[in-house]
Amino acid sequence: MTSLVFNLSSLVAGLLFGLGLAISGMTNPGQVLDFLDLAGNWNPGLLFVLGAAVTVTVIVFKWILGRKKPLFSDHFNLPTLTAIDRNLVAGSIIFGIGWGISGYCPGPAIASLANPNWETWIFLPAMLVGMLLQRRLQAAKIKKQ
Repeated sequence: MTSLVFNLSSLVAGLLFGLGLAISGMTNPGQVLDFLDLAGNWNPGLLFVLGAAVTVTVIVFKWILGRKKPLFSDHFNLPTLTAIDRNLVAGSIIFGIGWGISGYCPGPAIASLANPNWETWIFLPAMLVGMLLQRRLQAAKIKKQ
């Protein structure tokens, strides 16, 4: 029963996230690219989306992490790495370049499957190939050690 509740709550959270992305315009790569184009046709509209997301996160994270454990698990699964290393910087740069070129990041790209266009059908397979490549490279690196 717990796994059913967990899966249903994950589905509801995903649908709510996707709906928020669609309403805010994050699934429209043109609008995202206009937001990222500070020197050109800059559209500050997504700044309000970012501000709202950060505000909700700050408030809700403080409340959630104040609990002894999550609702559907025995413990919190939080990142243990805190160092800023070469892999983090390189991954951030690659992510930023991909987002700037395409106007998509993974969440909005997946949400755009509800109303796909040709860019979605190019971006999503490229994203999956990149994820698989990273996983293979990481496994090879661990194997060498």
